[in-house]
Amino acid sequence: MILLRRLLGDVLRRQRQRQGRTLREVSSSARVSLGYLSEVERGQKEASSELLSAICDALDVRMSELMREVSDELALAELAASAAASEPVPVRAPVRPMLNSISVTSVTGVPTERVTIKAPAEAVDVVAA
Repeated sequence: MILLRRLLGDVLRRQRQRQGRTLREVSSSARVSLGYLSEVERGQKEASSELLSAICDALDVRMSELMREVSDELALAELAASAAASEPVPVRAPVRPMLNSISVTSVTGVPTERVTIKAPAEAVDVVAA
């Protein structure tokens, strides 16, 4: 059985470790006990939306980014579980691409200030209003 709290904990731990931060630093910044944050990261405790918001703020990560990564992990876990059970899994929608930064220097030939935007990895059309 796939447990959402374990996937969420794994993603939170990876986010924290990418930043080179300790449990103590994040727990202090999020104003949550070190032990409770540790249990959330290990998938032993369910985190409330308020707690997740505080942890995301402490990690300077948008909750939508966190949930997107959890969603991608869940999709992979479901595929792995169905492959192990030899059951076909209906594909309902393509997996959303990760976001990449792109720079825009002009729109339809009109010079603009340099702006960095977030856009899907595949090509997109940008229309000036």
